[in-house]
Amino acid sequence: MSHSFQVDLRGIVELLSHHLYSSPRVYVRELLQNAADAVTARNAATGQIWCETPATTADGSLRMHDNGIGLTEAQVHEFLATIGRSGKRDELGFSRHEFLGQFGIGLLSCFLVADEIRVQTRHEGHPTVYWTGHSDGRYEVAAGPDRMEPGTSVTLVPRRDTAVWLEPLRVTELARMFGGMLPYPVRVDGELVNEVAPWLNESHVPKTAYAEQTFGFTPFDIIDLRVPEAGLTGMALVLPMTANPAAKAGHRVYLKRMLLSEGVEGLLPQWAFFARCVIDASELRPTASRESLYEDGLLESVREQLGAQLRGWLVQLARHQPERMNRFLSIHHLGVKTLALQDEEMLRLVDQWWPMETNMGKMALAEFRERFGVVRYSPSLDEFRQLAAVAAAQGLAVVNGGYTYDTELIERLPTLDPAILVDRLDPSDLSTRFDTLDSAVELTLRPFLAAAQRILDPLGCEAVVRAFDPPSLAALYLTDRHSTFQRQLRETTRVVDEMWAGVLSTFERADAQTRPQLVLNYRNSLVRRAVALPTPELMGLAVQSLYGQALLLGHHPLRPIDTALLNRSFLDLLDHAMPSLEE
Repeated sequence: MSHSFQVDLRGIVELLSHHLYSSPRVYVRELLQNAADAVTARNAATGQIWCETPATTADGSLRMHDNGIGLTEAQVHEFLATIGRSGKRDELGFSRHEFLGQFGIGLLSCFLVADEIRVQTRHEGHPTVYWTGHSDGRYEVAAGPDRMEPGTSVTLVPRRDTAVWLEPLRVTELARMFGGMLPYPVRVDGELVNEVAPWLNESHVPKTAYAEQTFGFTPFDIIDLRVPEAGLTGMALVLPMTANPAAKAGHRVYLKRMLLSEGVEGLLPQWAFFARCVIDASELRPTASRESLYEDGLLESVREQLGAQLRGWLVQLARHQPERMNRFLSIHHLGVKTLALQDEEMLRLVDQWWPMETNMGKMALAEFRERFGVVRYSPSLDEFRQLAAVAAAQGLAVVNGGYTYDTELIERLPTLDPAILVDRLDPSDLSTRFDTLDSAVELTLRPFLAAAQRILDPLGCEAVVRAFDPPSLAALYLTDRHSTFQRQLRETTRVVDEMWAGVLSTFERADAQTRPQLVLNYRNSLVRRAVALPTPELMGLAVQSLYGQALLLGHHPLRPIDTALLNRSFLDLLDHAMPSLEE
């Protein structure tokens, strides 16, 4: 035996209110939607929709009227009393695209604010039908006086706990928000709430005023949007303030001039975080709640085309208004760089336009490559500050990769073109570019180097004398990445427990004998004076001081042994500088 499902209408209303619709306010949208579709179906040149709030009705109810096509008694039974059945479908059951409503559940949203819905409707050539629906699932159909003109009137009798949603100011606000762009006049208690769709204006002045009124900001720029296959028109508002690229961007979307939602996500590609859209479309499909868009092939195509139009705006801005492009990047650079870690289009934008700090002045990476070939970079801010002037003096151009994401972006450049050469500057490589001294000078330096090495051996450092620019720099502490890692590994092994020491020892390299270098600059007058000091004791004190200064200038981490040396050398210098009180 076959049986029919039993539907508890009160349970259905509860489901709608808590899971389908986000707020009771959608009842105004659904009433406007039905009225607009009825007027569209009648194709009346003088179509209009008007609403009477409890301020003008004698019984405290809300009434929505339209002069649309109306319903016959048979249609009332078929469409108003059957959940999921819509009269806005063709004979095969497919949604007719000229109508807003498609799902046959819109009128149920009125039960969110009312326990009783009264409908008075007349189809041309048919008598007026009076239908009354109750939230417990009952409905009645009755005859009554005929309306003068075809159309429909819907009356909502509010529940005591939802009367706030039917207050005149609230209804006017919701009617303006949801139906303010409809092509038919919409009035609430006689007040016209329609306005001209801002994206249809040629001038930017009304568009800017709309953005300021609706979103609360003056856009950096306004981009006109068009996707003919989706019947889409609208505009993208470029944010004038920093935006979080990880945050979900919400866009204001209208379908056939009826507001779908103020916070539709997924309309633009993820990288277009800097724009908020206001669009109207005739072919995009809404979800059943009519608060978001159905994810299908058309929406994916729209997303790609809108992304292409925003890319085109960026290209035009870069070509014709480079100053504004720099202003745009100064606002949104962090978000642009974040997305450039995954998105090649954003990486290309950063490569071409974002000015990075280099020891040759600020310039974009593309310009840097054109001038110097290899993109040589320093991965930390401290290292760049220590080596920038020295590298420039040796003819090495270096990019500062110490700011947020800069190193990662530089290392991603070969994904744009495998021919792009990227090289991380190793401080130890600089010493190979310094000038060596002639043999006669080296011979005179042997006593000094011997004294210096005795001081530096306990510190795990090697003393080297070279000649390099700038002469004002007395000493450099240089270490390569591999030896730094091995030294830190050995220091960590000494302070952890036996188990972890065994684990870390597996990473030690027996052949890693390279030590950091203290490179003393023979072109510096202070170094030459230190070399000429009369006693090994004074030479050692000078080397200790130069070693400590090199560590501090290079922002190198200080070990306990380094801190002790700094303190000792400072006190010894004071001791030599001050005369003894006993003299």
